[in-house]
Formats: sequence, C-alpha cells, structure tokens
Amino acid sequence: MSTAAIEAGAAAATASRTFDPYAPPPPAPAWRFLHGIGPLAKIAGPLPAMIALVLVRDLATPAAFLLLGYAVLLVGARLSGWMLSTLLLGVPAFLVLVGFGFALWTDPSRIATDVVALRIGGFVLYGAALEIGFATALRLGAILVLALVGGLTTTGTDLTRALVQQLRVPYRIGYTALAALRFVPRFGRELEVIRAAHRVRGAAQGRGPIAAARRRLGYVVPLLAGAIRHAERVALAMDARAFGAHPQRTERHLVPWRVRDTVFVAGFWAVSVALFAVLHPWG
Repeated sequence: MSTAAIEAGAAAATASRTFDPYAPPPPAPAWRFLHGIGPLAKIAGPLPAMIALVLVRDLATPAAFLLLGYAVLLVGARLSGWMLSTLLLGVPAFLVLVGFGFALWTDPSRIATDVVALRIGGFVLYGAALEIGFATALRLGAILVLALVGGLTTTGTDLTRALVQQLRVPYRIGYTALAALRFVPRFGRELEVIRAAHRVRGAAQGRGPIAAARRRLGYVVPLLAGAIRHAERVALAMDARAFGAHPQRTERHLVPWRVRDTVFVAGFWAVSVALFAVLHPWG
C-alpha cells in the first residue's frame, strides 16, 4: 500500500471521529492484541478465575494469577506512562500495605503457637498472620489486575454496543445508559466553565476549608440546572428520532464476535484451569 493511500485512510478516520464521537477508535497496532479482542471476550476470559479466586486461601494460586494478569496487560495493552507506573509501583505497594494490614487484624488466638516473625516490645506478629494477610492481599490484587485486562482496553461505548448486539440487551436500556455515561465528561467541562465564571465575578473568595466548601456548594445549583437542560435536549432528540418505537435497531457500528475472541476466551480458561490444577491444594 502506498504512503498516499495510508495518509488518506488516516485522514478519513480522523474526519470520521471528528464528526462522529461514537465512532469506534482506529485499530491498534498488531502487537497490542488486546485492543483487537471483543469487549465481552475480555470479560468472559478472566471472569471464572476472578470468581474462583474468592474461594482460595493459599499464596501460590493468587500470585500466579497476578503474574498472569500482568503478563497479559504488559504484552497486549497500550498503557500510558502513568498507568504503567501505577501497575509496576502502585499495585505492589498497595499489596504490601494491605498484606501487613490484614496480618495485624488477624486474631492472635488462631495462630498463637506459630513462629514469631516480628516482636516490638509487647507486640508480636506471627508468621501465620503474615501468610493470611498476604494471601488476602494477593487475592485482591489478582482480581483487580484481571479486571483491568478488559477495563483498560475497552470503552464504555464499545461495551454497550457489544451487550446490545451480542447479549441482546434491549437497546432502549443500553443506549439510554450510554447517553447517561456521556453526561460525565460534559459535567467536567461545565464545572470548569462555572468555576471560571465564579472567579471572574469574585464569588466565594477566601481561603481555608470553609471557603472551599462554600465554593463547592455554589457549583451545585448551576450544575443541576445544566444537567436538567441537557437531559431535556437528549430526551427531545431521542423522541424526534423515534427511539424505542421499534423492537429492533439498525446498528451503524457492528461489534461481531470473531474467531480471535473464541481463541482468547478458550485460551484464558485453559490456562486458568491448569494453574488451579497445579497450584491450588484441593485436598
């Protein structure tokens, strides 16, 4: 393919997204495979493992699934620098803090005969308490990272389309929820406008927590009024387009279930079963 054709295709995609904010994003590079997997497949693959992790109590099984989630994300997802640092630094720090926290809350009467891991004056922390605490922290971390497999690589728009087209969720419910989801960024923009207007008018000047609380209370009424106006416009637009008048809706952007989705789900399930079979002490 020539360079001119590639540039023309990129320009057409940019123009499409300029005039259609609901258009799907351009395809990700081939080596970031998660962005080419369907939204429901990225949920269905890790979901059984996330449910089963609630029932385990050992250290090895959640640690293995935590590493599996990290491997899938680092290899298959496009991550910003902030998200990458959060995964590599923030999540481990969170696990350490949560692990020690749960260890401190463990009932000493359950493990009073175990080996002492830490003694400070009259305070004693036993090895079994640390094992219980870090097993709990690893379970939470593994479930979180597995949830991020779909959460970091799927937009709310694509997920709604997949639910409507593949799971047959009534489009009246799905696209109404999508319209409500679009309120969130709009509220952020309106809040910035309201803050700028208050600063220009000199409203709620002062420093300290009381002045800050007064300023925030002053934002409530304008935000509520803007939300009502926007909801009314959306309702009128949906009514003018006969939204909900017919049992089916013609989709502009299709989200098909592909072979790659089946392969991803089957592969994730197979790896999950193998990890549980090898690591978890079923006896």
